[in-house]
Amino acid sequence: MTAALRRRKAASLSERIAALDWERISADLDTQGCATVSALLTPAECVALAETYSSDTAFRSRVVMARHGFGRGEYKYFAHPLPETVSTLRTELYPQLSRIANRWNETLGIDVRYPDAHEAFLARCHEAGQTRPTPLLLQYGEGDYNCLHQDLYGEHVFPLQVAFLLSVPGEDFTGGEFVLTEQRPRMQSRAEVVPLGQGDGVIFAVHHRPVKGTRGHYRVNMRHGVSRLRSGRRHTVGIIFHDAQ
Repeated sequence: MTAALRRRKAASLSERIAALDWERISADLDTQGCATVSALLTPAECVALAETYSSDTAFRSRVVMARHGFGRGEYKYFAHPLPETVSTLRTELYPQLSRIANRWNETLGIDVRYPDAHEAFLARCHEAGQTRPTPLLLQYGEGDYNCLHQDLYGEHVFPLQVAFLLSVPGEDFTGGEFVLTEQRPRMQSRAEVVPLGQGDGVIFAVHHRPVKGTRGHYRVNMRHGVSRLRSGRRHTVGIIFHDAQ
């Protein structure tokens, strides 16, 4: 382990988030609709979050995907109070992402603007009846997968979200790649497979993103999912910034 990596692991999660290359992240989101961050969560943080899946008190609801045609596997929505790691991710990632979200909306001619602080955005959600927390923990076993979808949940939708892989690929599981698709007008859908390691995150568009064409910018529709697990078990934590109705 290099000295730089040791220093990064010793830093607090808030310090790690502040130290990310946000210029590069913004550029990747503009060009690809997604951006990765490497080893933002430590192995200990990943294991601790994954182990909460067996708790009966940490979550407000459990969803078995096959019952709803969502795929195979299951996930649970966290209840308040959120685990410290999840709360920190939500609170500290939001200000940087809100700047990108506001720029995207301006580019697309959308009037909605997002406040600098996540607390202020949640107040907007709660005034509209969106009061249920949306961060979630997903669990996949052999043969499980997640169909392509969008996490919308109500009138107020923050246009970016983040997923963190908590398991070790090739050791805890095989297969189960994170997949994004985008549908441009009058064109075939484009797929993007995003390789992740334990503690890595992928930031991606929830619903749509701007793409520059010959006549200005236009909206591209985005969906995300997870390919079939070949073996083992895979845990992921999803950080969604708007609350649900």
